[in-house]
Amino acid sequence: MNKVGKIVVLLVVVAVVVCAVVAAEYFAAPKMGQEKKVIRLAVEFTDHASCAFIAKRKGLFEAGGLNVTTFECYVTGPALAAALARGDIDAAYICLIPAISAYANAGTPIKVVAGVHKYGYALVVNESRVKTVKDLEDLGVRIACPNKGSPPDVLLHKVCEQHQLDEGRVFGKVQYMNPPKALIALQTGSVDAAFLPEQYPTMAEGLGFKVLLTAQEVWPEMQGSVLVVKETLIKDHPEVVERLVKATCRGNQFIYDNPADAAKVVAEELQALRGQVLPSDVAGITSKLDVTPEVISKSLASRVICSNDVNASIVQDTIDYMAKLGYIKWFNAEEILDLSFLKGS
Repeated sequence: MNKVGKIVVLLVVVAVVVCAVVAAEYFAAPKMGQEKKVIRLAVEFTDHASCAFIAKRKGLFEAGGLNVTTFECYVTGPALAAALARGDIDAAYICLIPAISAYANAGTPIKVVAGVHKYGYALVVNESRVKTVKDLEDLGVRIACPNKGSPPDVLLHKVCEQHQLDEGRVFGKVQYMNPPKALIALQTGSVDAAFLPEQYPTMAEGLGFKVLLTAQEVWPEMQGSVLVVKETLIKDHPEVVERLVKATCRGNQFIYDNPADAAKVVAEELQALRGQVLPSDVAGITSKLDVTPEVISKSLASRVICSNDVNASIVQDTIDYMAKLGYIKWFNAEEILDLSFLKGS
């Protein structure tokens, strides 16, 4: 083949490659006039969902070609898990432990497709009543915790094991209540300690209470929250799941690149949702407990480590421990994981 012939062949190959790339982009992108799949999202009322709040405010969902028509907020992870089980939502930014419970106990057909953050929980105490972890055994010390089987509840079991505390003495005094009520109970002196999800421990510090233990200390490498989607969404609209994962990753990247702006956005989003989410009997009382950019900035800087990675072995460890506590029936972590959408995100 002469030189001219080689050039012609090369040009043809290049043209074919360019056409293939253009075609792939064309078929992957929403078409003009084509109705996009409606997506109903949900989050918890914490800064655990910071990347979702960022994606919402900064238009990352729309930029990714997503038609998010619903953005629900729930005061606890178990409440969000119940909404998943009812079929009210298609995807959720939810703590791993209630997601596992939803799958194992309610048979909710979901898959974990990305991580959202690591850690994100802490034990807050009134120092005049609780100075050391051992003081949690004191029969006079009252402890608040979200739902039985919630991440703080599971972490409290780990604290008892690690510090060789009498679980009967500790859990015999636990009062189960949602995080806002627990924060109010601390402030009014109704309880002496509370194991809570962020941003509440950081808010409690601002009220003069002490963070005695963090999730990092109790459970190294703990997976905090994850992005879960219904299995039918993966089956019928994998391109939507891929875009959702990308928007989530971009939200976390924004937090790292613009920490001050991110803290302001997340604080504003949580403040705007407070009246809709909190029970009427606490909404008025908590009006003085503002979620400020300073609170979110401190929380995201040290206690909520935003990350989209998911370690399958850590997920399995979580399943194993929950099964050991009798909260779920054991299953293999691979059943709930589909991390293929993280590739290239």
